Amino acid sequence: MAVLGRLEGGPEDLRDQIVPIVPPGDEIKMPYRGGYEHYKVTTRHEDTEKGRVTVFSWWERTEIAE
Repeated sequence: MAVLGRLEGGPEDLRDQIVPIVPPGDEIKMPYRGGYEHYKVTTRHEDTEKGRVTVFSWWERTEIAE
């Protein structure tokens, strides 16, 4: 079973999405519109329709190097 996390903050299109955390860890790097949105794990958890998930808070955006 995949580990899931809920995204908090960042671009409006990504907010509150529940995503698989692969590999499980302390950060998520989401490709988004020519760059990456970075989220860090929090100590909070939430019960959702997909079960209990860890909340990841937006940290920063980086651009894809060309």
